[in-house]
Amino acid sequence: MSPSAPPKSPLRLLTLDGGGAKGFYTLGVLKEIEAMLGCPLHEKFDLVFGTSTGAIIATLIALGHGVDSILELYRQHVPTVMREKSASGRTRALQALAQDVFGDAKFDQVKTGIGIVTARWLTERPMIFKASVAQAHGRTASFVPGFGVPLADAVQASCSAYPFFERKVVTTSMGEEIELIDGGYCANNPTLYAIADAVHALEHDRQDIRIVSVGVGIYPEPKPSLKMWFAKKYLVSVQLLQKTLEINTQSMDQLRHVLFGDVPTIRISDTYAEPEMATDLLEHDLQKLGILFQRGRESFASREEALRKFLM
Repeated sequence: MSPSAPPKSPLRLLTLDGGGAKGFYTLGVLKEIEAMLGCPLHEKFDLVFGTSTGAIIATLIALGHGVDSILELYRQHVPTVMREKSASGRTRALQALAQDVFGDAKFDQVKTGIGIVTARWLTERPMIFKASVAQAHGRTASFVPGFGVPLADAVQASCSAYPFFERKVVTTSMGEEIELIDGGYCANNPTLYAIADAVHALEHDRQDIRIVSVGVGIYPEPKPSLKMWFAKKYLVSVQLLQKTLEINTQSMDQLRHVLFGDVPTIRISDTYAEPEMATDLLEHDLQKLGILFQRGRESFASREEALRKFLM
């Protein structure tokens, strides 16, 4: 860069964790960030990465939706999906949600950089859907946005938390059929993948990156309300899935500290110990979900000044 060249503006990354219905907390945080910025989030963030429920939100942001419209979609659809009693029922409801919200939209229609995290069932490797060849790590000549997969299918795959949802088969532009499951199994917190794109694909210096990483909050586990043995077994299974995703989330954040501790990052995901805050990723009580949204707004408030300096 010549001495007279203007300084490069920071590359701003927004990363959104998985967590099912607890994405209402994420929306509470984002509602306040959007209000502070005074513009749609896709106009401020250069890359938006999401896993599972974070993938739904990230994709809608990248398409230009405001947080209020996303919140309305969540209020309308999330209880319907999570109220289903079987994996097949939840899968059908999730597919209907994806089709209703995204229709036939493709990755070339997004307005900012995007990363949707999924995991391959057979090869046990991540598969990350992106829109821009600039984010490719090799094989640029054959790059197709989102591998040619519709947004609806990629998002559904990222949310397919097996065995509570069925696995999702997508068909790429090359005719490959790939079986996918929830991206939370490989990166429930997708920040490391976003940094990899920023540093290695987009070739930004670490000090020129700004990351806002939003989780879903941490809550007590719900107590069983039924005494039937299968209800207890079901609850243990949900708790095991949540524990798996939370360990993954914390591991990824610890690695971020170790490997990229010099990359300016604001992490937002508070812990709530009060018994009345007990919830899980299959929550479908709108009143409880509304409380999570309120907690997200409060979490923003405790970091408002730092975020203002970061983003304004």
